[in-house]
Amino acid sequence: MSQSDWHRLLSSKRFGLEEFHDHRKDGRTEFQRDYDRLIFSAPFRRLQNKTQVFPLPGSIFVHNRLTHSLEVSSVGRSLATNIARQLELKYQKENLPGYFSEIGSIVAAGCLAHDMGNPPFGHSGEKAIATYFSEGKGKVLREKFSEAQWNDFISFEGNANAFRLLTHQFNGRRQGGFVLTYATLASIVKYPYSSAHSGGKQKFGFFLSERESFARIADDMGLMRLTDDPPKYARHPLVYPVEAADDICYQIMDLEDAYKLKLLSTEEVKQLLLGFFPEEKHSRIQETMNLVTDVNEQIAYLRSRIIGILIDECADVFVKNETLILAGKFQGCLMDYISPEIAEAYNACSKTAFKKIYKSPDVLEIELAGYQIISTLLDKLIDAVLYPEKAYSKLLLNRIPEQYEINSDDPYIQVQSVLDFVSGMTDLYALDLYRKITGMSLPAL
Repeated sequence: MSQSDWHRLLSSKRFGLEEFHDHRKDGRTEFQRDYDRLIFSAPFRRLQNKTQVFPLPGSIFVHNRLTHSLEVSSVGRSLATNIARQLELKYQKENLPGYFSEIGSIVAAGCLAHDMGNPPFGHSGEKAIATYFSEGKGKVLREKFSEAQWNDFISFEGNANAFRLLTHQFNGRRQGGFVLTYATLASIVKYPYSSAHSGGKQKFGFFLSERESFARIADDMGLMRLTDDPPKYARHPLVYPVEAADDICYQIMDLEDAYKLKLLSTEEVKQLLLGFFPEEKHSRIQETMNLVTDVNEQIAYLRSRIIGILIDECADVFVKNETLILAGKFQGCLMDYISPEIAEAYNACSKTAFKKIYKSPDVLEIELAGYQIISTLLDKLIDAVLYPEKAYSKLLLNRIPEQYEINSDDPYIQVQSVLDFVSGMTDLYALDLYRKITGMSLPAL
């Protein structure tokens, strides 16, 4: 793949409407349309009631999936704009600038969409679905599915589910799902292969049901095929800034949330954040922080400075390694190649987060609750879908919206439809349905 293939990689062709592909001349580009379409969608709005790390806020506001996605999108746009500016200079003699101007919009849209396939209750929701089939009551269903289909279930992945949500034609909906551009869709697929290549881990980019859809997009854009059967591709280049923006936000913002919840002291957070700056700059930074007395504002100032540093670092890594990225030979992620001093500070934050945040009682309690709720919902709903003749099944099936293909003759499609329904739930809806079907909550009489 040569540098001149950027025009294929930044394809504005829309999935599901390829025959109508044209270049409209109005105030918005096709990639800006992607962004707007995602912002106004119901699945995106539902992210406001999905856990990011901490339980949904009570008196103290912490990040949910929606605020996280908006912040990742903001950082992603800045990072991609930085990359575009450098690429404009690099290729100013090759008449490519028009393509690079849209990188910011593509990455911003990809960042908005990157978590839309995640189930309720944070990352534990993904594990709860996967372990229901690999360790829980779902194990008895194994004989109904091929190995490839079973791998999709026991390795359930929010990234793959996002691609399905955005591209699948649900009942009553239009062909092509969200009908996003090829470039935006490709930018969210961190692992461009099916569960057959995941090695039993929750890292793959599309389910068996969407394999042909991704192949259509990838082949049209010229992504390198690393294997043919089953197909495995090199990443789209813009996956890297989408991934980096996510890495930057969740690590730094989790510290800020932990401080507000008093899991970390003021001094702990300040020392971790000051670690991103050389010792000789600490006094000047402290002087700037002292201009305000609000500690929250001081920490926000440090956070904004650090995000700017990480954006610059990751943009430089991308541009320096652009040839390898385009050739599909770049290994790891952009954050793996930032300067040693910055990497050391980032790793210190990661270690503290793992020890004091992700293992905190509040986080563990929401994970435990999520496992119980999701496992119960799957057990009841899958049984109802596979055995609809039961009296209880008929009652329960009335709760599943018509857009889901529960009446299919294919058990794989039926179970996928249940996963579509459950993964689309908010935390509160899942909890409410769990209480009702277990008899813990009754309607007012």
